[in-house]
Amino acid sequence: MTEQELISQLQQGEEQAFKLLVNRYQDKVFNTAFGLLQQHGDAEDIAQEVFIQVYRSVHQFKGAAALSTWLYRITVTKCLDHIRSKKRKKRFGFTVSMFGADNQPVYEAANFHHPGVALDKKEDAAMLFKMIDDLPENQKTAFVLNKLEDLSYLEIARIMKTTESAVDSLLQRARQNLKKAVAAKINNSS
Repeated sequence: MTEQELISQLQQGEEQAFKLLVNRYQDKVFNTAFGLLQQHGDAEDIAQEVFIQVYRSVHQFKGAAALSTWLYRITVTKCLDHIRSKKRKKRFGFTVSMFGADNQPVYEAANFHHPGVALDKKEDAAMLFKMIDDLPENQKTAFVLNKLEDLSYLEIARIMKTTESAVDSLLQRARQNLKKAVAAKINNSS
């Protein structure tokens, strides 16, 4: 089924078309959400919210961008809203502290799960994902979409509603910030 046929059937409320949409895009939506949120349960919740929003608002989809671009945009927006909401709650003291006795961030490599990360690399991956999570919001979004989802600069620009040169700049700054974080980690370890 072509994308246009799928969109048409979705807009007519065809249940089979919605099932096809979910089957076709659920892994991409989940992986994007997980890359941004780094919490399995939160990523699952966001993925469900994305498909609920698509179901409710597909009649508004005009086709100016690809369906996948629209899905990524909804996913990124929902993830960033979730992150902002968590930050607000944290600022107001409504969440449990995420720091241990030595005031260092607590993350357990044993509970860290990401598709494509081998078991023997979990600790390194958890540390890398923590560093990615510390990036500024736009850098983190561009980095996750490019490196984890393998999207082109053009696709990322459409999702983030910016230009390709802005995406390039965000990715360069993200790489620089990650290099600094790795260097700091190495210096603290020695």
